[in-house]
Amino acid sequence: MSATATQKYMTFRLAHETYGLPILKVRELIGALEVTRVPGAPAFVRGVVNLRGRVIPVTDLSLKLGIEGGGKSEQPVIIVVHSEKGPMGLWVDEVLEVVTFEASQIEPPTCISAAAFDLSVLSGIGKAEARLVFLLELDRALAAAALPQGSAP
Repeated sequence: MSATATQKYMTFRLAHETYGLPILKVRELIGALEVTRVPGAPAFVRGVVNLRGRVIPVTDLSLKLGIEGGGKSEQPVIIVVHSEKGPMGLWVDEVLEVVTFEASQIEPPTCISAAAFDLSVLSGIGKAEARLVFLLELDRALAAAALPQGSAP
């Protein structure tokens, strides 16, 4: 990214932390639909939903990333994204806003301890006013093995 480049991110909450996805990966936001469980699927796979005649998988991002206390919102949202494997739903606690970051506002993820978290799932850490936003590398986060509870930032 050049020194003058800006990038937009859809920000959302998992437990008490703020995360972001590149806005170009986001297809739409939907209120939590009824999810049909898939027998034998890992715990982080909430199941599948019928979205206008297309069946798409839904991943609980809190469980996938090992974030303790996430996925328990009374009004969760499914963020439909375009991943390497096609459309997918991400179950999150709350969608916040679209934030634009200048290149100077993004720190590399190496500024946090690699022992505490799999850094490959982050593209950076955005500094937005008084809060930090963990910027997810979507396809790596979805491909990563489920992390043990409590191991994420």
